[in-house]
Amino acid sequence: MIDCGCKERHETRRIVLTGGPGAGKTAVLALVQQSLCQHLRVLPEAAGILFGGGFPRENGQGARRAAQRAIYFVQRELEAAASESDAAVLLCDRGTVDGAAYWPGPGPMWEAVGTTLAAELARYAAVLHLRTPAPDMGYDHSNPLRIESAAEAHATDLRIAMAWADHPHRFEVAPARSFLAKAARAVEILRGELPACCRRHLALPDAASPRGAP
Repeated sequence: MIDCGCKERHETRRIVLTGGPGAGKTAVLALVQQSLCQHLRVLPEAAGILFGGGFPRENGQGARRAAQRAIYFVQRELEAAASESDAAVLLCDRGTVDGAAYWPGPGPMWEAVGTTLAAELARYAAVLHLRTPAPDMGYDHSNPLRIESAAEAHATDLRIAMAWADHPHRFEVAPARSFLAKAARAVEILRGELPACCRRHLALPDAASPRGAP
């Protein structure tokens, strides 16, 4: 992170970075930490913590419901643990609403975790959705926790879009042949969500252009 020189304490806002498998979240988060200032703090993905730590990943509906309940509560506690930091933005690698895209039913997941969709949407000041490429645009299998096919990843991305559809401050970054252009656009959007004292740090020279042109 870059030291922007500002020593003021900012009001903390939670912003979600989401997207289906293979959308490029990991790469964008790495770029964010190189390009933006210390007033943006990145929170890790709750699902990665759980599944990477050995939480069972089974296909049965009961096991899938258990996993989504666990992810929901870990996400809430990750956000709570970071709430007293001096960050202007807590950038969440997925938010609680993402669970709706993975919930197998029956019914919506909110009753199962004691909340409502409206309450969960209200937790976040903004949502940035990196769209997963269509199957014919290529799919990254390098993440060992990624078990979906390209078609399954695309379908998941559509469900994520539906889950967040009612958020009033939502951005989408479409797939691009040049991933650098996609990542630059995402970083530029996030830069715009930082306080004015932090915005003078440019993301990338081509951030404003989805095609990566000057």
